[in-house]
Amino acid sequence: MGGVIDEWVARLGLPGPRPLDRAIDVGLVLAVAVASAVPLVAPEPGGVTALGVLLNLCTIVPLLWRRRAPFAVMVIVGVAATAVSAYHRPGQNLQYAGLLAIYTVASLGRKRWQRIGVLVVILITFPPASLLIKDNSLDEFMFTLLLPLAAFLLGSLERTRREHAETLRERTEQLERERLAEAARAAAEERARVARDMHDILAHAVSLMVVQAEAGPVVVRTDPERAERAFDAIADAGRDAMTQLRRLLGVLKADETQRLPQPTLAELPALVGETATLEVIGEPRPVPADTEIAVYRIVQEALTNTVKHAGAQNVAVRLHWSADELEVSVTDDGQGSVVTVAGGHGLVGIRERAAACGGTAEAGPRPGGGFEVRARLPCGEGVR
Repeated sequence: MGGVIDEWVARLGLPGPRPLDRAIDVGLVLAVAVASAVPLVAPEPGGVTALGVLLNLCTIVPLLWRRRAPFAVMVIVGVAATAVSAYHRPGQNLQYAGLLAIYTVASLGRKRWQRIGVLVVILITFPPASLLIKDNSLDEFMFTLLLPLAAFLLGSLERTRREHAETLRERTEQLERERLAEAARAAAEERARVARDMHDILAHAVSLMVVQAEAGPVVVRTDPERAERAFDAIADAGRDAMTQLRRLLGVLKADETQRLPQPTLAELPALVGETATLEVIGEPRPVPADTEIAVYRIVQEALTNTVKHAGAQNVAVRLHWSADELEVSVTDDGQGSVVTVAGGHGLVGIRERAAACGGTAEAGPRPGGGFEVRARLPCGEGVR
């Protein structure tokens, strides 16, 4: 049953990967359809015509695509609702579909001018339509005007709530990244300290052993007891150095056991997730581990720059396998990033990773708008 529903939804082209969103949209459309069908229950003679029913359907059915094209749906529903009110066979005392379309534009409208335009249209057209066309009383006029304004306000509040939640999520992720980075810096500093300690321990122990060893042959014939003490000192220094080295190496090994496995190409779909589309051209094949890590990190850094700086609506990740190289590109339709183009650490890291694998990387604005990061990494037969 679930497969049949998914196939039906796919044919309709309903947006949104989450089944919950689809279920909500279908439920809202059904609720609006039921409310809009009330005038059909006991119509007056001549109160229902085929054209009237068609116009009413035109206010309901487009709502199925309200998430994909909120402004276009608002325009269609608005025109149809105006025709329903003017033709009135049957009419609607309350345009539920129009209120839902207004709410959707305020909540999901992609452009600011679309949202402002809908608000301006409400303020300009509803008062004269209410007073002149419908001849409403003052109470009816206020009701007619305040309902669409309330729908717009609720949609704006939902947009604000969603943006605030997204900001909190990004802030939480940033704090987590900073925490991990700080932990990594602390670990690096500790490893550097361990390296210095190892150097000091080895230098001291070896120096002591060299001195004792040089003195040993001199006194071995003239003062055997002193020579024996010299060799004992060499043995003690060696044992002490080995004990200290084992302790320090144990610290390093403990740190190594906490490291996560390095990412691979198989993890790219999970990295891309819902933020971008992933396209693979050509036949994938095994590549060296450093190339896999480089590809993953390049895509990860490019997606991070896009989210932070580009303000893009669409992002595409493409892997193009050819005979002797793998081309990785991340493109978006945003505003580009002056910060990263000017030499931000992200793009420097991308170039260094590509160069470390014998490849190249470049980034910059696209001719048609947006931004692109492109890297070429060798993966021919000779690469192992």
